[in-house]
Amino acid sequence: MYVRDKMAADPITITSQTTIVKALQLMRDNKIRRLPVVDDDKLVGIVTDRDLSEVSPSPATSLSIFELNYLLAKTKIGDIIPKNQRVITISPDELIEEAALLMRDHKISGIPVVSAENKLVGIITETNIFDAFIEIMGIRQEGFRLSLPLGFDRPGVLAEITSAITACGGNITHTSTYGELGNSNMVFRINKGDMDKITSALKKLGYNSTIHRKK
Repeated sequence: MYVRDKMAADPITITSQTTIVKALQLMRDNKIRRLPVVDDDKLVGIVTDRDLSEVSPSPATSLSIFELNYLLAKTKIGDIIPKNQRVITISPDELIEEAALLMRDHKISGIPVVSAENKLVGIITETNIFDAFIEIMGIRQEGFRLSLPLGFDRPGVLAEITSAITACGGNITHTSTYGELGNSNMVFRINKGDMDKITSALKKLGYNSTIHRKK
């Protein structure tokens, strides 16, 4: 799965001349938490709702409501983003797990997606990553989740397990692994077949399985 498959295309953007008031209003109206900053078709930064709340006057300020509104209406995005801000970006042709890794390593919740010409074409967020995870794991689909702990790593394991499942009429819709080599778990989504026969066949091969049914 690629970034382009899950990103939000043509995101709402602002410029460095947009005021804080306007940016906040855009976020509220569109129920979003971040806005790419684009000047002359070039991505120059990104601001989040947290960034804007941090630069907005505190409720404990001695300024009057009129002074607060005047201040926010005059303050522009270009006044609060660092000059030559380094923006973490990703290509739409990158794998989605690369986007997840970038977010985790840089402790951010959204990444602008740029084309080879450095043009903003989308944005991918943690919500998009969650959606991809749900799709990859087949969580919303009816059927069974079969989990197999593997305390070893040897060639042919996957073929052996899948052959046993299909021999019992099982239809595998999704598969994944997690954990370290030699101490991992294989997970299968199965929507057809006799699960008792499948677990029995796997046990004869030395695999102890755990089954969860989709409710």
